[in-house]
Amino acid sequence: MCGSLCHKQLRKGRRKDMAGNKKMKTVFFCKECGQESPKWMGQCPGCHAWNTMLEELVDSSKGKKVTADKRAASEPLLLAEVSLSEETRIKTGLEELDRVLGGGIVAGSLTLVGGDPGIGKSTLLLQMCRLLALADHSVLYISGEESARQIKMRAERIGEFGKDMALLCETDLDAVEAVIRKSKPEIVIVDSIQTMYRDEISGSPGSVSQVRESTAAFLQISKSMGISIFIVGHVTKEGMVAGPRLLEHMVDTVLYFEGDRHASYRILRGVKNRFGSTNEIGVFEMQQEGLAEVKNPSAYMLSGRPENASGTVTTCSMEGTRPLLLEIQALVCQTNFGIPRRQASGADYNRVNLLMAVLEKRLGVPLGNCDAYVNVAGGMKIVEPAVDLGIVMAIASSYYNVPVEHDCVAIGEIGLSGEVRGVNMIEQRIAEAVKMGFTTCIVPKVCTEKLKKPKGCNVIGVDSVKDAINLIRK
Repeated sequence: MCGSLCHKQLRKGRRKDMAGNKKMKTVFFCKECGQESPKWMGQCPGCHAWNTMLEELVDSSKGKKVTADKRAASEPLLLAEVSLSEETRIKTGLEELDRVLGGGIVAGSLTLVGGDPGIGKSTLLLQMCRLLALADHSVLYISGEESARQIKMRAERIGEFGKDMALLCETDLDAVEAVIRKSKPEIVIVDSIQTMYRDEISGSPGSVSQVRESTAAFLQISKSMGISIFIVGHVTKEGMVAGPRLLEHMVDTVLYFEGDRHASYRILRGVKNRFGSTNEIGVFEMQQEGLAEVKNPSAYMLSGRPENASGTVTTCSMEGTRPLLLEIQALVCQTNFGIPRRQASGADYNRVNLLMAVLEKRLGVPLGNCDAYVNVAGGMKIVEPAVDLGIVMAIASSYYNVPVEHDCVAIGEIGLSGEVRGVNMIEQRIAEAVKMGFTTCIVPKVCTEKLKKPKGCNVIGVDSVKDAINLIRK
């Protein structure tokens, strides 16, 4: 009993010494969602993730006092008294980026740009800064990871910069705030948020408390001074402390930069936008001089498509308001093992298994002794059910070794009964197919009732998977 008491006193004394005679307490944060808990738990009560709680020391001596001025400023406001005016937007000079942002940068907005390290986030933002500086917009680029010399070397590869581009290599949040309030730039880039820290907050840079405090400080600056701020957050497969998932609810816009670093394409996806539509995408290609915009992503994704090859079908997926033509590839062959192998790249693995079960049950296609591989060419990841018909037709085409017509597009969602269900924005999908030179579109029959058939395109409506597969086996 005495030993346990001495151990508790020793821990209290150590915390007091570490904090510089401050009263500290131990709390636990979830590194995925930021949920705070006074004790460790195996599963986070907020996001239900396992083994994500991390221990940190926080200062408990700071009392929260509400002054008379703050109470007066907290008076409610009638909704009818709120005046509306259209947001002032700044064009970045990159059409793909403007599309994802909803038309440009909104003054006083806070934007999070997330993605794997090395994917091209800094390059994209540096290109944006160059175009903004050339358009006479004042820009401040704050780097906590690279020196000014390193940024200069990368900037010279991109092109000539204007006179309104300023650099600051600093990680102290207080110093960064002072510079922003003094220079008052229009746009600020913070690369990255995991490197910012404040001395008063316990924890190393990148911890939950430091990242949350830094983001809150930049949020207050952007709203009070009308400065548009972009903060960069890294995402790793292992899941790092205080990743961008923690910050999504604090910012106005969330952009994720996706793609394989070994491939040339990059996709900028908007998953949250308070000033525009979500799920919009912008497509870029990594080149030696930087990132180049891909104005026609459908043509880019279909480049190199084989002719008269079985197991390949073109489909159309909607990414926000943009129709995107994709090539679905399937390979079905006899298995050499007791358990057949299934593999899906770019498509949902469970969804592919479900569609194969529909083929077996409703059409009697014996896939139980076959290996099956499904791939979305170009490296895109799609989850929209409107590509179901394309996946099923590609699997059937490979199994029967019968090629699908080269100028055919298959669009439709498939139910467990084998029916082909309707999808949204069918006219936009068909219009994109016609623009790319396709002459046949296989779509759900229910979508053809009020459809204005375009010139030069044969639209075929199907009720079930059997009807679609019969078109292949003619």
